[in-house]
Amino acid sequence: MDLSSLEIFLVVAEEGSVTRAAKRLSRAPSNVTTRIQALEGQMDAALFSRDGKRMTLTPEGQLFVSYARRLMALAGEAQLALKGARPRPTLRLGTMESTAASRLPPVLAHFNDENPGIALKLTLGATRELTKAVLSGELDCALIATPQGEPGWLSSAGVDADELHSARVYEEDLLLVLPPHHAAVAAPQDIRLPALAALEPGCTYRQIAERWVRGGASLPTVEMTSYHAILAQVVAGNAVGVMPRSVLDMLPWRAEVTVHRLGPVDTLLISRREQRSDPLQAFEQIMLMSGNPPTKLQ
Repeated sequence: MDLSSLEIFLVVAEEGSVTRAAKRLSRAPSNVTTRIQALEGQMDAALFSRDGKRMTLTPEGQLFVSYARRLMALAGEAQLALKGARPRPTLRLGTMESTAASRLPPVLAHFNDENPGIALKLTLGATRELTKAVLSGELDCALIATPQGEPGWLSSAGVDADELHSARVYEEDLLLVLPPHHAAVAAPQDIRLPALAALEPGCTYRQIAERWVRGGASLPTVEMTSYHAILAQVVAGNAVGVMPRSVLDMLPWRAEVTVHRLGPVDTLLISRREQRSDPLQAFEQIMLMSGNPPTKLQ
């Protein structure tokens, strides 16, 4: 998934027609169609229904619109931060998709306002790969998730936590998300669905949900590429999903699902102990100021 594909998707959604979108984008209609089909393949979901030349968003497409707009806005902020004639110090920040969508936009805007001389490079990933990237020096810092009250979580995953400096910046309420008419869930045995829909294996939220489910149910995990795709599977009655409340509250159809709380999960800003640069410390201070639940910084 790249920014040009997201732009094409949003223009087709607005125009309701490949032909009109192609004219607006100065592209061939065949190119627009190919890019939409490729995006649908990456998302593993039909984003549009076709009726002749008319393109109408499917429920999955409606879910994806909010994410696409946020990602485009975030990319625009990053481009503005990176512009300038002189080389600038760069802060290489890794973050989970959930944090990028629900928490970071106002934080990044505030950081850019306060630190116009520092460029930001943003990388999305899961906790496991982000932690490894910090330890290897590929990233200066990263926002990762660990279960609250489990200080040995990273060490149990084979990470040398002694090399890391960490600051707790947010608390997330992790949820199992169920279809609207599913009975209340108090234990894994109460789940009446064929699968668990979650992100990639290195995702802490997925690991917590799988551990809870293993306490009394035998559900295969279906790997999805985004939270909107997870919610689409839940609403369709195909799976129980896992996501933080801050993400669920952003998505359409929030009122169409029920939830079961899995407990609090901490979001940590991690960095190498010996690499505490001025840009990193400035970003950490703004993160600590941003508050929980998410608020718009003034």
